[in-house]
Amino acid sequence: MALLQLTDIQKSYGRGPKAVPAVRGVDLVIDRGETVGLVGESGCGKTSLGRVVVGLQSATDGEILFDGEAIDRGQLSQPGYRRRVQMVFQHPDQSLNPRLRVKQMLAEPLRLLTDVPSEEITDRIERTLTLVGLGPGYMERRSRQLSGGQQQRVAIARALICEPDLVVLDEPTSSLDQSVRARILALLRDIQQERQVAYLFISHDLSTVRKIADRVAVMYLGRVVELADTETIFESPQHPYTRALLSAVPRMDPHRKRERIMIPGETPNPSALPSGCSFQDRCPLVHDRCTREAVYPLAVAAGHLVECFAVEDRVAGAP
Repeated sequence: MALLQLTDIQKSYGRGPKAVPAVRGVDLVIDRGETVGLVGESGCGKTSLGRVVVGLQSATDGEILFDGEAIDRGQLSQPGYRRRVQMVFQHPDQSLNPRLRVKQMLAEPLRLLTDVPSEEITDRIERTLTLVGLGPGYMERRSRQLSGGQQQRVAIARALICEPDLVVLDEPTSSLDQSVRARILALLRDIQQERQVAYLFISHDLSTVRKIADRVAVMYLGRVVELADTETIFESPQHPYTRALLSAVPRMDPHRKRERIMIPGETPNPSALPSGCSFQDRCPLVHDRCTREAVYPLAVAAGHLVECFAVEDRVAGAP
C-alpha cells in the first residue's frame, strides 16, 4: 500500500472565470521510504502541490489517500495528519521564528501535535538535534546566531521532531552554497535510511534532484508531463520539455556532451491556456492532435509515464 496517493489534484487561486489554475489534475504516488523529486520551472505548480499535500492549502478538487485512508479537507489541519506529514521550507531564515530559541522551536510541535510527556521533551529535542548533526549545545541559540546551513538543519529537526512518515522539502538547499548543500543532502539520505521517512523533494535544480531522488516527476503548467525512475529521466527522457530542461544541466564527463535545446516563446498564461496540449506553442514535435485533443499520460515502459502525442505515436509505430 502506498504511503501517499494523489488522484486528479487540482488547485486554483481565485474564483469564477478569473481563477488561475496552479495544479491541473495531478496523479502521484509516494511509497514509504521513497524520495520523489518534483521538478520544473518557477511557476509550474510545484510549491502549490507541496502545500496541498501538507495541508497548508486546500485542493480545489481531487482526492488524497494517506496510508490507504481518504483525507478530507478538515483532516488536513488536524494534529494526527500534521504530525505524520511535515514540511521544510526554502528559506530557513524566514521560516524560523527569530524570537525563539532552538529549544522552543522544537518543543512547540511536540506540544501541539503529540502526546509526548513534558518531562521527555528535552530529551527528544537533544536526540533530534544530534540526529541532524548539531547536538544539545545549540538548544539555547536563536536563528540569527546560526549559519545558513545550521538554520536549515534546525528546520529539518523541527520537521522530524514528531517522527513523521512524509516530509515535503521545498527547495531546501537552494539558498546554500555547494559544500553545505552536499552535507544537507547526505544528512537527508542518512535520516531516511534510519527512519524510513518518505520525501517529496521540490526543486528546480536537476543536479541536486539526481543525487537524492528515486523517481522524478516533471511538471509543466500544473501538469506532470513525465514520470519515471531517476536514471530513466536523466538518461532516456521522452517528453520534449524534459529533454530541454536536461539539456541545460552540465555534464561532469567532458566526452558526453549534450546539445543545448532552447524552448522558444513564452510560457502561456495559466488562466487562458490553449485547448489540447499546453506545451503546443513551444514544442518542436507539435502536430494537429496537440491543438485539438486533451493529452493524458501514456505508459511507455514499466513505471515510465509521458504526456505527449508525439511520444504516443512513436510508441504505437514501434516494432
